[in-house]
Amino acid sequence: MQGLKDKVVLITGGAGGIGAALCRRFAAEGAAVAVFDLNAAGAASVAAELKAGGARAASYGVDITDHAAVAAAVAQAETELGPVDVLVNNAGWDHAARFLDTTPELWQKLIAINLVGPLNMHHTVVRNMAARGKGRVVNVASDAGRVGSSGESVYSACKGGLIAFTKTLAREMARKRINVNVVCPGPTDTALFRDFAGEGESGDKLRGALEKAIPFGRLGQPEDVVGAICFLASDDAAFITGQVISVSGGLTMAG
Repeated sequence: MQGLKDKVVLITGGAGGIGAALCRRFAAEGAAVAVFDLNAAGAASVAAELKAGGARAASYGVDITDHAAVAAAVAQAETELGPVDVLVNNAGWDHAARFLDTTPELWQKLIAINLVGPLNMHHTVVRNMAARGKGRVVNVASDAGRVGSSGESVYSACKGGLIAFTKTLAREMARKRINVNVVCPGPTDTALFRDFAGEGESGDKLRGALEKAIPFGRLGQPEDVVGAICFLASDDAAFITGQVISVSGGLTMAG
Protein backbone atom coordinates (compact mmCIF):
# COMPACT_ATOMS: atom_id res chain seq x y z
CA MET A 1 0.00 0.00 0.00
CA GLN A 2 1.25 3.49 -0.76
CA GLY A 3 1.91 5.99 1.99
CA LEU A 4 1.87 3.83 5.12
CA LYS A 5 5.62 3.66 5.72
CA ASP A 6 6.64 5.67 8.81
CA LYS A 7 3.03 6.67 9.54
CA VAL A 8 1.85 6.40 13.16
CA VAL A 9 -1.17 4.11 13.39
CA LEU A 10 -3.28 3.80 16.54
CA ILE A 11 -5.34 0.60 16.76
CA THR A 12 -7.89 -0.02 19.52
CA GLY A 13 -8.59 -3.59 20.54
CA GLY A 14 -5.08 -4.31 19.31
CA ALA A 15 -4.61 -7.41 21.44
CA GLY A 16 -7.59 -9.27 19.92
CA GLY A 17 -7.93 -11.37 16.79
CA ILE A 18 -8.58 -8.73 14.12
CA GLY A 19 -6.71 -6.11 16.13
CA ALA A 20 -3.51 -8.13 16.43
CA ALA A 21 -3.68 -9.03 12.72
CA LEU A 22 -4.03 -5.31 11.95
CA CYS A 23 -1.03 -4.44 14.12
CA ARG A 24 1.09 -7.03 12.30
CA ARG A 25 -0.02 -5.85 8.85
CA PHE A 26 0.57 -2.15 9.51
CA ALA A 27 3.98 -2.97 10.99
CA ALA A 28 4.78 -5.00 7.86
CA GLU A 29 3.85 -1.92 5.80
CA GLY A 30 6.48 0.06 7.72
CA ALA A 31 4.16 1.95 10.07
CA ALA A 32 4.73 2.68 13.74
CA VAL A 33 1.94 1.08 15.77
CA ALA A 34 0.28 2.18 19.00
CA VAL A 35 -1.50 -0.86 20.44
CA PHE A 36 -4.47 0.20 22.58
CA ASP A 37 -6.37 -2.43 24.56
CA LEU A 38 -8.11 -2.86 27.91
CA ASN A 39 -5.98 -6.02 28.19
CA ALA A 40 -2.68 -4.31 28.97
CA ALA A 41 -0.70 -7.55 29.05
CA GLY A 42 -2.09 -8.64 25.69
CA ALA A 43 -1.29 -5.26 24.16
CA ALA A 44 2.25 -5.42 25.55
CA SER A 45 2.70 -8.89 24.04
CA VAL A 46 1.64 -7.71 20.57
CA ALA A 47 3.88 -4.62 20.78
CA ALA A 48 6.83 -6.78 21.89
CA GLU A 49 6.27 -9.08 18.91
CA LEU A 50 6.25 -6.11 16.53
CA LYS A 51 9.40 -4.63 18.03
CA ALA A 52 11.16 -7.98 17.82
CA GLY A 53 10.42 -7.87 14.10
CA GLY A 54 12.05 -4.46 13.76
CA ALA A 55 8.95 -2.23 13.92
CA ARG A 56 8.39 0.82 16.08
CA ALA A 57 5.57 -0.01 18.47
CA ALA A 58 4.27 0.75 21.94
CA SER A 59 1.39 -0.58 24.02
CA TYR A 60 -1.17 1.21 26.15
CA GLY A 61 -3.61 -0.42 28.56
CA VAL A 62 -6.62 1.87 28.31
CA ASP A 63 -10.36 1.74 28.87
CA ILE A 64 -11.77 3.48 25.80
CA THR A 65 -15.08 4.11 27.59
CA ASP A 66 -13.24 6.60 29.86
CA HIS A 67 -12.73 9.92 28.05
CA ALA A 68 -10.02 11.15 30.43
CA ALA A 69 -8.12 7.86 30.17
CA VAL A 70 -8.29 8.03 26.37
CA ALA A 71 -6.97 11.60 26.33
CA ALA A 72 -4.06 10.67 28.60
CA ALA A 73 -3.15 7.56 26.60
CA VAL A 74 -3.31 9.38 23.26
CA ALA A 75 -1.09 12.16 24.61
CA GLN A 76 1.43 9.56 25.81
CA ALA A 77 1.36 7.72 22.47
CA GLU A 78 1.91 10.94 20.51
CA THR A 79 4.82 11.83 22.78
CA GLU A 80 6.44 8.42 22.35
CA LEU A 81 5.67 7.63 18.70
CA GLY A 82 4.66 10.95 17.14
CA PRO A 83 1.38 12.47 15.96
CA VAL A 84 -1.24 9.88 15.02
CA ASP A 85 -1.71 9.71 11.26
CA VAL A 86 -4.21 6.83 11.22
CA LEU A 87 -6.84 5.86 13.79
CA VAL A 88 -8.44 2.43 13.56
CA ASN A 89 -11.38 2.02 15.92
CA ASN A 90 -11.44 -1.76 16.12
CA ALA A 91 -12.33 -2.52 19.76
CA GLY A 92 -15.75 -4.07 20.32
CA TRP A 93 -17.73 -6.50 22.43
CA ASP A 94 -20.98 -8.43 22.12
CA HIS A 95 -23.21 -10.83 24.01
CA ALA A 96 -25.77 -13.02 22.29
CA ALA A 97 -29.34 -12.64 23.58
CA ARG A 98 -32.79 -11.86 22.27
CA PHE A 99 -33.65 -8.24 23.05
CA LEU A 100 -36.52 -9.04 25.43
CA ASP A 101 -34.15 -11.23 27.44
CA THR A 102 -31.57 -8.47 27.90
CA THR A 103 -31.23 -5.93 30.71
CA PRO A 104 -30.51 -2.20 30.84
CA GLU A 105 -27.16 -3.04 32.45
CA LEU A 106 -26.18 -5.07 29.39
CA TRP A 107 -27.37 -2.27 27.08
CA GLN A 108 -25.16 0.24 28.86
CA LYS A 109 -22.09 -2.00 28.61
CA LEU A 110 -22.66 -2.63 24.91
CA ILE A 111 -23.24 1.06 24.20
CA ALA A 112 -20.21 2.12 26.24
CA ILE A 113 -17.79 -0.20 24.45
CA ASN A 114 -19.18 -0.16 20.91
CA LEU A 115 -20.34 3.45 20.56
CA VAL A 116 -19.13 5.70 23.38
CA GLY A 117 -15.62 4.26 23.17
CA PRO A 118 -15.18 5.17 19.49
CA LEU A 119 -16.69 8.60 20.17
CA ASN A 120 -14.05 9.17 22.85
CA MET A 121 -11.30 8.11 20.46
CA HIS A 122 -12.54 10.40 17.68
CA HIS A 123 -13.00 13.31 20.05
CA THR A 124 -9.35 13.15 21.10
CA VAL A 125 -7.47 11.91 18.03
CA VAL A 126 -9.45 13.67 15.30
CA ARG A 127 -9.17 16.97 17.16
CA ASN A 128 -5.39 16.67 16.83
CA MET A 129 -5.67 15.61 13.18
CA ALA A 130 -7.88 18.62 12.42
CA ALA A 131 -5.29 20.96 13.92
CA ARG A 132 -2.70 19.46 11.54
CA GLY A 133 -5.04 19.37 8.54
CA LYS A 134 -4.60 15.68 7.70
CA GLY A 135 -5.43 12.18 8.87
CA ARG A 136 -7.21 8.91 8.21
CA VAL A 137 -9.83 7.13 10.31
CA VAL A 138 -11.15 3.64 9.70
CA ASN A 139 -14.00 2.47 11.90
CA VAL A 140 -14.62 -1.25 12.24
CA ALA A 141 -18.39 -1.66 12.49
CA SER A 142 -20.29 -4.83 11.50
CA ASP A 143 -22.73 -6.03 8.90
CA ALA A 144 -25.06 -6.42 11.87
CA GLY A 145 -25.25 -2.62 11.76
CA ARG A 146 -26.22 -2.66 8.07
CA VAL A 147 -28.75 -5.49 7.84
CA GLY A 148 -29.50 -6.51 11.46
CA SER A 149 -28.69 -9.77 13.22
CA SER A 150 -30.88 -11.84 15.54
CA GLY A 151 -29.50 -11.91 19.06
CA GLU A 152 -27.47 -8.74 18.52
CA SER A 153 -30.08 -6.00 18.79
CA VAL A 154 -28.19 -3.43 20.87
CA TYR A 155 -24.85 -4.32 19.30
CA SER A 156 -26.46 -3.80 15.88
CA ALA A 157 -27.82 -0.45 17.04
CA CYS A 158 -24.36 0.63 18.16
CA LYS A 159 -22.70 -0.43 14.93
CA GLY A 160 -25.44 1.21 12.87
CA GLY A 161 -24.88 4.34 14.91
CA LEU A 162 -21.14 4.16 14.25
CA ILE A 163 -21.80 3.94 10.51
CA ALA A 164 -24.08 7.02 10.62
CA PHE A 165 -21.58 8.87 12.80
CA THR A 166 -18.79 8.06 10.34
CA LYS A 167 -20.72 9.52 7.41
CA THR A 168 -21.45 12.70 9.35
CA LEU A 169 -17.88 13.13 10.59
CA ALA A 170 -16.58 12.49 7.07
CA ARG A 171 -18.62 15.48 5.91
CA GLU A 172 -17.46 17.67 8.79
CA MET A 173 -13.79 16.77 8.35
CA ALA A 174 -13.53 16.77 4.54
CA ARG A 175 -12.23 20.34 4.37
CA LYS A 176 -9.52 19.32 6.83
CA ARG A 177 -8.49 16.50 4.46
CA ILE A 178 -9.38 13.84 7.02
CA ASN A 179 -10.82 10.69 5.48
CA VAL A 180 -13.30 8.75 7.63
CA ASN A 181 -14.54 5.36 6.41
CA VAL A 182 -16.04 2.12 7.70
CA VAL A 183 -15.24 -1.55 7.25
CA CYS A 184 -17.96 -4.01 8.22
CA PRO A 185 -16.73 -7.56 8.84
CA GLY A 186 -19.19 -10.40 8.52
CA PRO A 187 -18.93 -13.43 10.85
CA THR A 188 -15.21 -13.77 11.61
CA ASP A 189 -13.50 -16.57 13.50
CA THR A 190 -12.22 -14.68 16.53
CA ALA A 191 -12.41 -15.13 20.29
CA LEU A 192 -15.32 -12.66 20.29
CA PHE A 193 -17.23 -14.80 17.79
CA ARG A 194 -16.56 -17.97 19.78
CA ASP A 195 -17.77 -16.26 22.95
CA PHE A 196 -20.85 -15.02 21.10
CA ALA A 197 -21.63 -18.40 19.53
CA GLY A 198 -21.11 -20.34 22.72
CA GLU A 199 -19.60 -23.76 23.28
CA GLY A 200 -20.84 -27.23 22.48
CA GLU A 201 -23.65 -28.28 20.18
CA SER A 202 -25.36 -24.88 19.92
CA GLY A 203 -22.11 -23.18 18.96
CA ASP A 204 -21.35 -25.86 16.38
CA LYS A 205 -24.84 -25.47 14.89
CA LEU A 206 -24.46 -21.71 14.55
CA ARG A 207 -21.04 -22.05 12.94
CA GLY A 208 -22.37 -24.69 10.54
CA ALA A 209 -25.40 -22.59 9.61
CA LEU A 210 -23.22 -19.56 8.90
CA GLU A 211 -20.79 -21.58 6.80
CA LYS A 212 -23.72 -22.76 4.70
CA ALA A 213 -25.13 -19.24 4.38
CA ILE A 214 -21.87 -17.55 3.41
CA PRO A 215 -21.33 -17.91 -0.36
CA PHE A 216 -17.60 -18.52 0.15
CA GLY A 217 -18.50 -21.44 2.43
CA ARG A 218 -16.49 -20.45 5.49
CA LEU A 219 -16.20 -17.93 8.28
CA GLY A 220 -13.92 -14.99 7.77
CA GLN A 221 -10.45 -14.97 9.29
CA PRO A 222 -8.85 -11.89 10.86
CA GLU A 223 -6.41 -11.71 7.96
CA ASP A 224 -9.35 -11.38 5.54
CA VAL A 225 -10.30 -8.04 7.09
CA VAL A 226 -6.98 -6.26 7.36
CA GLY A 227 -6.44 -5.55 3.66
CA ALA A 228 -9.55 -3.40 3.31
CA ILE A 229 -8.62 -1.42 6.43
CA CYS A 230 -5.03 -0.87 5.30
CA PHE A 231 -6.28 0.23 1.89
CA LEU A 232 -8.58 2.86 3.40
CA ALA A 233 -5.72 4.07 5.59
CA SER A 234 -3.33 4.35 2.65
CA ASP A 235 -2.67 7.00 0.02
CA ASP A 236 -4.41 4.72 -2.49
CA ALA A 237 -7.68 5.79 -0.82
CA ALA A 238 -6.88 9.49 -0.61
CA PHE A 239 -10.11 10.53 -2.38
CA ILE A 240 -12.42 8.09 -0.56
CA THR A 241 -14.41 9.21 2.46
CA GLY A 242 -17.75 8.44 4.10
CA GLN A 243 -17.86 4.95 2.56
CA VAL A 244 -18.81 1.54 3.96
CA ILE A 245 -17.18 -1.70 2.79
CA SER A 246 -18.39 -5.15 3.84
CA VAL A 247 -15.94 -8.01 4.20
CA SER A 248 -18.29 -10.95 4.55
CA GLY A 249 -17.57 -13.55 1.89
CA GLY A 250 -20.74 -12.41 0.14
CA LEU A 251 -23.09 -13.03 3.08
CA THR A 252 -24.35 -9.47 2.75
CA MET A 253 -24.35 -7.39 -0.40
CA ALA A 254 -25.85 -4.17 0.91
CA GLY A 255 -25.92 -1.17 -1.40
